[in-house]
Amino acid sequence: MATNFDVSPFYRSSIGFDRIFNLLENANRLQAVKNWPPYDIIKTGDDSYRVVMAVPGFSQEELTLTYQPNLLVVSGSKAEGEQDGYLHRGISAPQFEHRFELADHVRVDGAKLDKGMLSVDLVRELPEAMKPRKIVIGTDSSLPQKQEKLQIENQKAA
Repeated sequence: MATNFDVSPFYRSSIGFDRIFNLLENANRLQAVKNWPPYDIIKTGDDSYRVVMAVPGFSQEELTLTYQPNLLVVSGSKAEGEQDGYLHRGISAPQFEHRFELADHVRVDGAKLDKGMLSVDLVRELPEAMKPRKIVIGTDSSLPQKQEKLQIENQKAA
């Protein structure tokens, strides 16, 4: 059952959430996504993930990984070989392109192809400015002393 969710009211009352609303709208459009190649997304640590994709019959030269901020694109294209000798071609190796939307500060750490399984390691690295900081709690003597308010007297007009 497909339901359409209208996010346009949120655009009127929020600022800076455009990317999130665009992702929600695009999720509705991606209902008819191809299911090939199959893949898993695994959380391997607090800030690390792995995408494992089954790409049987593809070599490293036939696969392309492209990383942009907030987007990982995995695509594959088999080189058209000669048709000589084939009476029936039942092993499918279609071209594909799969896009993974990444959260802010997630980057690709590495990739490897082993026995038809492509593994892409991702890691989230928060900048120092965004990491939690511990604030030291001081005593009353360490706080600045309250200064008495000085009042400026009004000068009388001559």
